[in-house]
Amino acid sequence: MKDKLQQLRDKIDEIDEKLVRVLNERTKLVLEIGKIKHESGEEIYAPDREDAVLRRIVEKGSGPLPADSLRAIYREVMSASLALEKPLVIAFLGPEATYSHMAVIKKFGSALKYEPLPSITDVFGEVSKGRADYGVVPIENSTEGAVTHTYDMFVDSELKICAQIVLAIRHNLMAACPRDQIQKLYSIPQVLAQCRLWLQTNMPHVELIETSSSTRAAQIAKDEPNAAALASALAAEIYGLTILEPNIQDSSENVTRFLVIGRKYPSRTGNDKTSMMFCVQDRVGALHDSIASFKKFKINMTKIESRPSRKKAWEYYFFVDVLGHCEDTRVKKALAELAKHTMFVKILGSYPNVNG
Repeated sequence: MKDKLQQLRDKIDEIDEKLVRVLNERTKLVLEIGKIKHESGEEIYAPDREDAVLRRIVEKGSGPLPADSLRAIYREVMSASLALEKPLVIAFLGPEATYSHMAVIKKFGSALKYEPLPSITDVFGEVSKGRADYGVVPIENSTEGAVTHTYDMFVDSELKICAQIVLAIRHNLMAACPRDQIQKLYSIPQVLAQCRLWLQTNMPHVELIETSSSTRAAQIAKDEPNAAALASALAAEIYGLTILEPNIQDSSENVTRFLVIGRKYPSRTGNDKTSMMFCVQDRVGALHDSIASFKKFKINMTKIESRPSRKKAWEYYFFVDVLGHCEDTRVKKALAELAKHTMFVKILGSYPNVNG
């Protein structure tokens, strides 16, 4: 048995040596591509190419590694390559260990530099000023609805949406003490609300205390005796807390969508989404006539959200997501038709329609 184990381990060592050699060969090619991009003024990060690589890797996979594992492995391979091409800075709505932080790592891997910022306005500002290459901001939650501040920022910003991240939200009960010793439980109001039924059933006598962030809740739970927090698995890892109960949110369909913002949106992939905003004239049927443009050209509209313009009373901006890239022929025709029925149309970005 020992001989058999040693033989298998020797084979693994040989394969590891080959993997390291091939990964370095791959990275050299990536660096050559990065040099060409830099000389031509192109963006180093290419969401369309990233999507194509991940889709091809999953298609080539024949097991036993599942698709999610392959994507995770190649995410880190691409993250390390990006870090060597250019020291990218990614700004996100902080603090660290929040779900925004988890979304950033899910999208860009662990090799890049991340900058937590106190507000969505700050994220837009850092990218606009060139102090960050990209920003990540929340746009909607499946249970809480739209993040209106993000929509409002697009009104005056010239930044573009270049990717999206869809993150399943999993709230975890964590502490530095045993569960039966918990007397106080900390988290933000939204998280406490999303776990209300579980808490009423399982911890009815524990005092619930609101904090400014789930990260702050984890920090308190680390230092305060008999305290616990509801936060992300990343928070438990960073602050050395034990997850006593995972996934205690009342809804298993709790999902948050984030946007990656930058200066350019990517090329077509064949599976894209386009986000836009427009303002209609103050007349009967104006909105109906506007969105009928998508039906006319058989474009699937997946979302519509309205926000007051803040420039004129009872004037609204409409934010719409449709399937397709703004360079697609049918989408182009629909946008041209839309322009006939609106005061203006602004493309916020076209990007891969993936849950990465």
